[in-house]
Amino acid sequence: MKKLLKKIVQKAGYKISKIETKPALKSFHDKRNHFSTHEALRRSHKRNLIINTVIDVGASDGRWSKDCMNYYPKAAYFLVEAQNDHLEGLKHFEASHKNVSFILAAAGKENGTVYFNNAELFGGVASETPFDTNSIEVPVVSLDSEVAKRNLHPPFLLKLDTHGYEVPILEGSKKVISQANLIIIEAYNFNIEEKSLCFWELCSYMGNLGFRPLEVVDLMAREYDQAFWQMDIFFVKKDNPMFNYIQYR
Repeated sequence: MKKLLKKIVQKAGYKISKIETKPALKSFHDKRNHFSTHEALRRSHKRNLIINTVIDVGASDGRWSKDCMNYYPKAAYFLVEAQNDHLEGLKHFEASHKNVSFILAAAGKENGTVYFNNAELFGGVASETPFDTNSIEVPVVSLDSEVAKRNLHPPFLLKLDTHGYEVPILEGSKKVISQANLIIIEAYNFNIEEKSLCFWELCSYMGNLGFRPLEVVDLMAREYDQAFWQMDIFFVKKDNPMFNYIQYR
């Protein structure tokens, strides 16, 4: 039947060809994707990276922390989120888990206030100067001050989903960083804000803090031209023994 159809179509001046389907986008939950946050966290747990407290900055309604609990269920979780629209979700998440606390604020170098662009519910970025549009003023806290006030115990997992505002947050987290076993940062291929770091600059910055990349996951292309846009980088301490083995097999 296929041959007959091809002959008929060819006589009419056309050609039959197979339609190529595009692969589906991978997500946190896609266990088939080796380079996903899901699989990287699973590997971190198998490598015995001990975590007593997870600090989730840019926590939205707690969904990332909820998924992280699959691998570190006994850790304490401290969530930092600047957007008030996530308040109800955070309250529900805290009420549902005894090991969760949160603060509605941005993280930064020191306690005070900062401007925040709240144009997108699951986006947003902080700035020392006001934005032209969608600019609100929110409290800002240093993570070191909050960890001391709340008596949160190391070793830490520090996760930043902060859209270019990483350096001020890291400057206010020196004690946290010194006691962290894992730092996960959403990194970009473009300088998306005036003082933001591209991913190679971020790797150099983290190198000066004593950390190096171990995993890169959840790569994403931008809609505008499909150029490489962002990824999440898993940083561990430079002196981690796994770096002593330099063979492929």
